[in-house]
Amino acid sequence: MDPSTPKPVVHLELHTADLEAGCGFYESLCGWRRQPIDTGAGSYLALEMGNRMGGGAVECGTPRSLWLPYVEVRDVALVTERARALGARVALAPREGPVGRRSVIATAYGAEIALWQPKR
Repeated sequence: MDPSTPKPVVHLELHTADLEAGCGFYESLCGWRRQPIDTGAGSYLALEMGNRMGGGAVECGTPRSLWLPYVEVRDVALVTERARALGARVALAPREGPVGRRSVIATAYGAEIALWQPKR
């Protein structure tokens, strides 16, 4: 992994305790249309955010809604370990999903970012 090469943000995911209200607001404000996705694990909506960025929203028990950016990397496991070496906490260990691998890391200051590796 070359840390000098900027990694693109490819997906933004809204975590909220009220999926309907959260998505309704952004749909009215930004025109981001929603589409239910069957995950088998809970409520998830894909958000159409334009032709360059993917988006989604998940209902969870978060006390305050937040946006989680997903950054595309070549090797999720490697970059997750690099983040840990730089002092980050691994909030979600690398795991396989239907279309790729992901992990979530948190800095010592509390900010979180997801690392994303699409299936090739």
